[in-house]
Formats: sequence, structure tokens, C-alpha cells
Amino acid sequence: MERVTWLDAIPGAVTISDAQGVILEMNALAIRQFAESGGRGLVGRNLLDCHPESARSQVERLLADRQANVYTIEKGGIKKLIYQAPWFDHGRFGGLIELSLEVPAAIPHFLRDPS
Repeated sequence: MERVTWLDAIPGAVTISDAQGVILEMNALAIRQFAESGGRGLVGRNLLDCHPESARSQVERLLADRQANVYTIEKGGIKKLIYQAPWFDHGRFGGLIELSLEVPAAIPHFLRDPS
């Protein structure tokens, strides 16, 4: 039986790059999600080479500014939350992590501030 890692157990696609944008790791769902673009073969390639110009500029900005980029998309009737954010190792910029999670069309929103 194949061992499932914690990264593969996450119910979403996870792609992790280094500080220059080189893809270090993808979980099984990300590999399947990007199968037509190379799947596991994308590991070792630069994120900038995997995006059209409009998105490439955004990735360049994320690498330079080290800020999060969060949005939702819908494709084929499936809505997803895309969360792209920097990761740090002992305070040093390590690269970017992208989480792609399927979400319901309507998401409950709760205010947790004390009343």
C-alpha cells in the first residue's frame, strides 16, 4: 500500500516554490490538476514559465512583494478559493505556496467578535 503524506491528505491542490519561483513540491491533487501542463514534471520548473503573461506579472509581484493574493474562481461549475502566499523559514523568505480549495457556491460567514 502506498503511504499517503500529510501534504497529499490535504483536500486541495498545494504547490510550493522556492524564493526564485522554482516549484519544489506539489501534492497529488495539484499533480492531477495540472496534468495537462506537465503534472509532476512541473517540479523543478519556474512558476513564471507556467503562466501566461498576465498571470506571470502577478507571480513576479508576489515573489517581489512577498504578499498574499487571495481570490475565488469558477470553472466548469466548480468554485475554488485560490490562496497564494509567501512562506518563511526562520524569518527568511522561502518562496510561495498556493492552495486551491473547492468551496460551495454560498459560504456561510460568521462574525466571531465578542458582543
